[in-house]
Amino acid sequence: MLVKLTRQLEEGKGLDAGEVAGAVERLVSENVSVIEKADFLCALADKGETADEIAAFVRELRGKAIVPELDEEMRSGIMIDVCGTGGDKQHTFNISTTVGLLISAAGVRVVKHGNRAITSRSGSADVLEALGVPTDLSPARAVESLRENNFAFFFAPQYHPAFKNIAPARKLCAERGSRTIFNFLGPLLNPVKPSVQLVGVPHPRWCEILAEALRNLGLTSAFVVSGGVEGGFLDELSPIGDNHIAGFLKGGELRVFMDYFEEGRFKKASISDFKGGSSDENAELIKNILRGVDSGPRRDAVVLNAGAALWAVGKAESMEAGKRIAIDLMDSGAAYEQLEKLVSGK
Repeated sequence: MLVKLTRQLEEGKGLDAGEVAGAVERLVSENVSVIEKADFLCALADKGETADEIAAFVRELRGKAIVPELDEEMRSGIMIDVCGTGGDKQHTFNISTTVGLLISAAGVRVVKHGNRAITSRSGSADVLEALGVPTDLSPARAVESLRENNFAFFFAPQYHPAFKNIAPARKLCAERGSRTIFNFLGPLLNPVKPSVQLVGVPHPRWCEILAEALRNLGLTSAFVVSGGVEGGFLDELSPIGDNHIAGFLKGGELRVFMDYFEEGRFKKASISDFKGGSSDENAELIKNILRGVDSGPRRDAVVLNAGAALWAVGKAESMEAGKRIAIDLMDSGAAYEQLEKLVSGK
């Protein structure tokens, strides 16, 4: 079947939900060759994934995930994941992880889904571990942390055992110079199924497609963003260039809009100001931002993205209002106190 679907994709024809279901069964199977899987994934990427195809893949793969048990109060409440897809090749510090820690200090339940470094030197798991925040909690303990501290990390390999049979095909695609749909699926496969997401993508052309996929998946609110920097884009909102945004609030209509760069709105900076390093180096950067010691461009990037996240969850009436809340959390000491609480587990 996978060979047949590969030919179909090579002819420019898309996949319906049933065909996606069949493809996923073969992708996670131990009995299908790596080459066959890679041919399919490369053909799908060459055709270009649609919002419906992405949503269908998410539904099928979520069905194979280990799902943490949440009580009704938590399940019906607002939870957010803040995550970039990676792939922007800008090697920035862990902006999304910093944002997640920051907004949890505002009483927002943050369900951070992530992994170790793949396209950078420090993934979310790496930097949280360096900060002393637990990353290896059982599903039950992670839910307890979420309930008590408004933040929990869900380590992707622990919740997606079926992926071990997909990894070799992804590697082969990379060796061929091709990305795959899995470059975009990571943030969408959070096993907790958050009601709100802020997702960063490495190019504006993906903003509307992924936002539509998130809408198809039934999220309450979501923003998909790509920020301009000199010579390229970030999979985050950028304080140094125009920002492309697609999303919806409280189940409203999908909007595509721009947040244009304005001289003097943020401190003058370049992409080099956001470069990251090792997990230990990035952990120190995050500590300095959360405690208010770093008041430079890195803080601006965090504030901008936190403003969007707080707007998305309804804690702020606009991105600007969200930015003011984020600044107050750092300047008051609440943000760093939250980090210390997560590290101590109290």
